[in-house]
Amino acid sequence: QVQLVESGGDLVQAGDSLRLSCAASGRSFSTYVMGWFRQAPGKEREFVAGISWSGASTYYADSVKGRFTVSRDNAKNTVYLQMNSLKPEDTAVYYCAAAATVSSGMSNKDDYDHWGQGTQVTVSS
Repeated sequence: QVQLVESGGDLVQAGDSLRLSCAASGRSFSTYVMGWFRQAPGKEREFVAGISWSGASTYYADSVKGRFTVSRDNAKNTVYLQMNSLKPEDTAVYYCAAAATVSSGMSNKDDYDHWGQGTQVTVSS
């Protein structure tokens, strides 16, 4: 069982940077694929970024590729999302999630078994 707690959300201006953290409890954190998703008001929850258990593989949504970087520190049971060049359309509640296995790629939210409570990111223009 994994419990996830996100932090780092804030109100920032367009072009700013922000780093989100997701702290996990549980001994098996290093065996999980970790993902970041986001949900804007009135929209479906969408995939943002994913990272394999070792950190060797990462995957990004086209909308954030080149601006966001996902990383993990298994010794600290933490996964990060570094967000640069933020845009107003990045405004959403950001969730981290853990998957024991993924069917293909890392972007299918149905693969993820455990979710955090979310952290709000607001980007003003």
